[in-house]
Amino acid sequence: MAKRRKKRVASKKSKNFQNSVPGTVVYTGEKESTHISLDIIDYSKDHFLNVKTENIEDAFKYKGSENITWINVDGLNNAKTIEKLGAHYNLHPLIQEDIVTTNQRPKIDEYEGYLFIVFKMLHYNENNEFVNEHVSLVLGEDYVVTFQESDGDVFDGLRDRLENAKGRIRNSGPDYLMFAIMDAVVDNYFSVIETLSAKIEEIEDQLFEDNVDSGLVQDIQEIKKEILRIRRAVIPLREVINRLEKIDSPLIENVTQNYIRDLYDHIIQVSESVDIYREMIWGLMDMYMSTISNKMNEVMKVLTIMASIFIPLTFMAGIYGMNFEYIPELHLKYGYYYLWIAMILVFLGMLWYFKRKKWL
Repeated sequence: MAKRRKKRVASKKSKNFQNSVPGTVVYTGEKESTHISLDIIDYSKDHFLNVKTENIEDAFKYKGSENITWINVDGLNNAKTIEKLGAHYNLHPLIQEDIVTTNQRPKIDEYEGYLFIVFKMLHYNENNEFVNEHVSLVLGEDYVVTFQESDGDVFDGLRDRLENAKGRIRNSGPDYLMFAIMDAVVDNYFSVIETLSAKIEEIEDQLFEDNVDSGLVQDIQEIKKEILRIRRAVIPLREVINRLEKIDSPLIENVTQNYIRDLYDHIIQVSESVDIYREMIWGLMDMYMSTISNKMNEVMKVLTIMASIFIPLTFMAGIYGMNFEYIPELHLKYGYYYLWIAMILVFLGMLWYFKRKKWL
C-alpha cells in the first residue's frame, strides 16, 4: 500500500511539473522533507573556513570575496530557498528549474559568467540498494555551488584535502575544484562497478550449482535495471566531460584542461565496463534459461525412458488380462511364472539397449 501511495504522489508531482510555465521551480523527486542544510567552505592558499548552517542567507556574504567558496546545498524540496539562492547568484530561471528536476539527464550549459553542469551521483547504501542521486553544479569566477538531493555524498576525501591543504587544490582556482568534485563522483563510479561485478559473479556461481534458485531470475532482472540506470547516468556524462574538455571558457584555465582530459579517460573506462557487464548479464539470462531448459530435458528424458520400458510390459499384461476363454497360455501349469520371466527379460533388455545408446 505504501508503494502505491508513493507512486500516486510522484505522478501528481509530474503532472504539476508538466502544467507549469518554463522556468518554474518545481521539485520532481521523491524526498518529502523540505529541510535544507548548507556546507560552506571558504578557502585560499593560507585560509580555510568551514561553516555548516541551515540559513541560506549565511552564504550570501561570501560572494565576491577574495577567497574561493564552495557552497554545498543538501535538499531540493524547498523551492523558495532555491529561488533565493539562485537570485543572489543571478542564475537563470531555467537553471533553477533544472536544479530541482531530478529526472534531468546529465548536461552542461554555458551562461555569461558561469557554467552549469548536471550529473548523477551513484552509490549503494547500507542496505546494498542502488541509489541514483541528482546533483547540479554551478561554476563561477570565485565560487562553486553544488546542489544535492539528499544528505550524504562522496566528497569526504575532497573536504579532507581542502582542510589539510593536500595536493594542489588550495593553490588552484574554482575550475580545479569543479574538476575535483566531478572526479570524486566518477571515481565512485568504479566502486559501483566493482559492487556490480561482485553481484554478477555471485549469480554466475549460483548458475553452476545443482539446485538453481527459482528467484535467481528476479536477481538478474534487478541487476539489468541497475545497469540501465548506471548507463543512463554514465553515457550522457561522457558527452558532458568531452564538451567540457573542448569548451573555450575564461572560467577554465589551460592547466585544468589536462586534468579534465584525464577525467574523460576515466569516464570512458567506466562506460566500457558498463557495456561489458550489460553483455554479461544478458549472457547470464540466456545461461539461466538454458539451465532450466536442460533440467527440464533431463526430467523429460527420465519420464520417457520409464514410459518406454513399461509400454511393452503393459502390452503383455494387457494381452493376458483379456477375458477370452481360449487363451492357450492360460492353461499352462507354470504360465504365470513364464510371463514374469518374459517381462523381466524385456525389462532387462530395454535397460541394456538404453545403456548401449548412452541414454542412461
